[in-house]
Amino acid sequence: MLTRNLLINLPKTVRKYSQKSPCDDVIFNYLQGSHEGITILGLNRSEQKNAFSINLVNQLHHYIDKLKYENRTKVAILRSTSPKIFCAGADLKERAEMTPKQVSDFVTNLRSLMSKLQNIPVPVLAAIDGVALGGGLEIALACDIRVASSDAKMGLVETKLAIIPGAGGTQRLPRIVGVSKAKELIFSSRVLNGNGAFGIGLVNHVVDQNESGDGAYQKCLTIAEEIVPNGPLAIQMAKQAINRGIEVDLYTGLAIEEACYAQIIPTKDRLEGLRAFKEKRKPKYQGA
Repeated sequence: MLTRNLLINLPKTVRKYSQKSPCDDVIFNYLQGSHEGITILGLNRSEQKNAFSINLVNQLHHYIDKLKYENRTKVAILRSTSPKIFCAGADLKERAEMTPKQVSDFVTNLRSLMSKLQNIPVPVLAAIDGVALGGGLEIALACDIRVASSDAKMGLVETKLAIIPGAGGTQRLPRIVGVSKAKELIFSSRVLNGNGAFGIGLVNHVVDQNESGDGAYQKCLTIAEEIVPNGPLAIQMAKQAINRGIEVDLYTGLAIEEACYAQIIPTKDRLEGLRAFKEKRKPKYQGA
């Protein structure tokens, strides 16, 4: 069954559509009713503060593939099923039992997970309603939009353990907040609250925590509701153009934009958007 905390925050129509892994490390929900088109990836290892174990990482791989290939999702929200905990990073108790080769393989798999999450065609929002340290922040960095509660705790704290961020943090953080600020945060292992993260552009929004402990999640739902009605292929191409374009010079980026735009021109959705505008009605996009 779903955990009590998640059930409190989801409509009754959602519950029968939820899917869970044998060990319940990830809760996967296609929302229904007024939230149709939104899918929840719920981190569900509350006793371990959602720390990344081998099992959790493998399950996230599975469900991210499901998001990509089942074509039912317009927006995904990554959240925790427990209040005040997003993800505390790697499961250090499990890692302590690994050989150096196993550690290397695990980090490679975790890095692959972050890249897979970043590159799925739908927007992914991270609801940071609590602690997001080390790998917990790295997975949020791989999302398109981040929302944090004001009392969240975020940081890449690996240098305290005499290691470095190994799941993309040294690459994604500078691209989001700038090189010098990223160096300062990583070198110092500094932990920021939601307001501090918002101040440097690490998160898109900061919200006051509510009584249910899901303030960031509720804000993510609001943002997702704004995205869902828009053309899904247009969203996909916009994400691709931005993700690929940010890595190259402007001239090459404009060529990428042109190539992405060209894929939209022959679609039924583009024609439907024009008709709906002319007829002053809401468009009915089919993703084709």
